Amino acid sequence: MKKYGLIGYPLTHSFSKKFWTEKFENEGSVNSYENFEIDAIEKILQIINKNPELAGLNVTIPYKEQVIPFLDKIDNAAKEVGAINTVKIIREKGGFILEGYNSDTYGFETTLKPLLKKHHTKALILGTGGASKAIKYVLSKLKIGFISASIEELKENEIRYEEITPELLSERFLIINATPLGTYPKVDTYPRIPYEHLTEKHLLYDLVYNPEVTRFMEFGKEKGAMVKNGYDMLIGQALRSYEIWNK
Repeated sequence: MKKYGLIGYPLTHSFSKKFWTEKFENEGSVNSYENFEIDAIEKILQIINKNPELAGLNVTIPYKEQVIPFLDKIDNAAKEVGAINTVKIIREKGGFILEGYNSDTYGFETTLKPLLKKHHTKALILGTGGASKAIKYVLSKLKIGFISASIEELKENEIRYEEITPELLSERFLIINATPLGTYPKVDTYPRIPYEHLTEKHLLYDLVYNPEVTRFMEFGKEKGAMVKNGYDMLIGQALRSYEIWNK
């Protein structure tokens, strides 16, 4: 039997445990998946030591960057992204080796590509947190230019939300919500952009998956835009993680 798990804080509304528990049960597998809610990243080592059958971990907020110093090896793509969401645990006599990967890039790319049209050549990313790092990596790979809207101190290629003008939206037809705004239970929250200037040429991709349709997506649909939530991306990254753990 192998055990897998998720580290983060808090893990109240985690998708992973339910998804994997149901999948293992449906397949008749004896494998298990457990949530490890830790208030400090240093505790990852205690978890691995106390669970000798643990073969892999998913990593979520706020540890996708904090986990990096604890890793022995980092995949090149994950290194470029600068964030880790999958840790492979290789057991050795008297210890273990930790390898870091980012499967969010796979989940996002495989679910975005089928939706892209010829006019989706420039993107606007809402948010500059950990989730946006995988998005930037994929957009660069697909040669889609992007800028990011931020509420933090501005870095290169970033603007304030109040700088999102009708003119900017008239050339950036791909808009990605990489903030947690709209996530259950705060379903009435949404990024503040001029939705009235959206058109049927726009594609709004929300990384949020609960609820199924966010306010961000609703505003897009009202203007005829194509919308997509983050559920399929989540499934894609989860299955990719399992491949990494078992390859």
